[in-house]
Amino acid sequence: MFRTELHPVNPGFSLELNDNIITAGSCFSDVIGNRLSSNKFPVLVNPFGTLFHPGILCQLLQLALEAKSPGPETFINIEGRQVSYLLHSSINASSEEFLHEKLNTLFNEVGQKLRQAKVLIITTGTAFQYEHISMQMGVANCHKQPQKLFQKKLSSTDELNSSFRSFYEAAKKVNPSLRIILTVSPVRHLKDTLELNAVSKAVLRLFTHQVCNSFEGVSYFPAYELLLDDLRDYRFYGRDLLHPGEEAEDYIWQKFTASHFSENAQSFLKDWKNILNALRHKPFNPESEAHQQFIRKTIHKLERFPYEVNVAEEIAQLKSRIYE
Repeated sequence: MFRTELHPVNPGFSLELNDNIITAGSCFSDVIGNRLSSNKFPVLVNPFGTLFHPGILCQLLQLALEAKSPGPETFINIEGRQVSYLLHSSINASSEEFLHEKLNTLFNEVGQKLRQAKVLIITTGTAFQYEHISMQMGVANCHKQPQKLFQKKLSSTDELNSSFRSFYEAAKKVNPSLRIILTVSPVRHLKDTLELNAVSKAVLRLFTHQVCNSFEGVSYFPAYELLLDDLRDYRFYGRDLLHPGEEAEDYIWQKFTASHFSENAQSFLKDWKNILNALRHKPFNPESEAHQQFIRKTIHKLERFPYEVNVAEEIAQLKSRIYE
C-alpha cells in the first residue's frame, strides 16, 4: 500500500435522478453543481455566487426562506455597477433599483427551490470574516474596497453553530424532509497565510462535525480529506497549486456518486457518460457516412433511453447534425 484510501459512507439516503438539489458556498459547490447539471439532475448551482463564510451563507439562505433579500444598505457602486456586500460581484446591476429587483427575483427563486429540494449541499471555505467597521455588518465580499474599512476576525464554532441553527430551524418548518450535506473546501487561502489557513480549516471542520452530530438530516462529505489525505500529492492540483486539478475533481466526484447515489442513478451515470462522449465527439468529416450512421445510432439509443430524464434537447442537437 502506497496510500491511504478514504471510503465515504452513505449518509442514510440516496440521490435519485429527479431529486431537486441546491449547491451553495465556495468553489466545490460550483464543481459538483455543474457536474450534477451536466448529468441531468435538477440542480440550482451556487445561486449567490462563490461565497466562503458559512455564517453569511446561512444568513442569505434564511433571507430567501423569509422571502427577503439584501437591502440597499448593503449596496455599493463599483465602476458604475451596483453590487451588494453580501453577495459575489457577479451579481450586479446598473442601478440600485435594478439590483433590488434582481435580488428580489433571485431570493424568491432560491426560497421556492429550498421548499422543494431534497438536498442542499453547502461547501464552507473559511472561518475568517470581514466586518465593515462603520456599517457594523459582516460582509461576504469586500469588493476590493480599502482594507481600512474592514476588520478581520476569526469566527468561533459557537457563532457558526448559531447561524446554522437559525437557518436549519427555518428550513425544517417549510421542508421537513430536507437533507443537508456539508463539506469543507480543500482550497488553501494563502492570503490568510498557511498557518492561519490551517486554523480556519480546523474551525470549519469542528463546526461541521458538531452540527452533523446535533441536527437530524445533516451529514458530512469528506472532500477536504479526500484531497489532502487520500490523494495527498501536488500532482492532483491545478497549476496554481491551490485548487484541485481535473483528476482530483474526477476522483472526488466518483467518491461522491458511489456513496450518495442510488443504484439506478449510478447505472444512469455510466450510460449517460457514453451519450455525453457522443455529443462531444468532433469527427474528422461530419458528412461521412460512418459519422452520420453514428449519429443515427445515438439518436436511436436516446429515443429508447431507459431512464426518466428529458433528452429532447440532446436528440434535437444530434438531429441538427444530420445531412439530408
